[in-house]
Parts: sequence; structure tokens; C-alpha cells
Amino acid sequence: MKATIKTQGRQFTVTEGDVLKVNAFPETKAGDSVDINEVLMIGEGSDARFGAPLVEGASVKVTILENKKDKKVVVFKKKRRQGYKKRRGHRQHLSVIKVESIKG
Repeated sequence: MKATIKTQGRQFTVTEGDVLKVNAFPETKAGDSVDINEVLMIGEGSDARFGAPLVEGASVKVTILENKKDKKVVVFKKKRRQGYKKRRGHRQHLSVIKVESIKG
């Protein structure tokens, strides 16, 4: 069974057993279970149900495998001939999750 979920400001189409990298879930650690109730679509083919905006009573249970940081993104600013250069970096916090079950 497929489901389209909305979590951490992004949408994903998932099936049971999928492993995803999403923005970090606050106040969680590896091994925790999280229920995602923002399900936009569930099922596939002619059995698909679409929400307006959410499907009533549907949820997706995920397990957090690890919390980590993504690769560094370098932000470089320069104004030519002015002697102005700035170099900054940023690493986004991520959660690696595994979809355990889809209920709907």
C-alpha cells in the first residue's frame, strides 16, 4: 500500500519498509516511534483515497533509525573589486526514518 505524507514541511510518497531522510524531528532519539497523521493520499490504483486536505483516520507509523547532520552547504558572498568576501557554512539536521506500517 502506498501513502503520500506531509512531514517537516515536505511531502513524500512512501510504502512499507522505505527509508527516508527528512528534516529532524525535535525531541527524539534513535529507536523512537513517531505517528504521522498528515496523510494526503492512501492506496493505489482504483482503491486510492484522496483527502481534502487530509485523509480521515489514516496514519503512518515510522521508526527513527538515526539523527545526524547533512553535508555542509557553503555560502560564499563576494563583491568584486571591493575587498569584500564572506564564507559561511551550514549543516542541516536530519532524521533517517523507516516506514513501519500504513493504517487507513
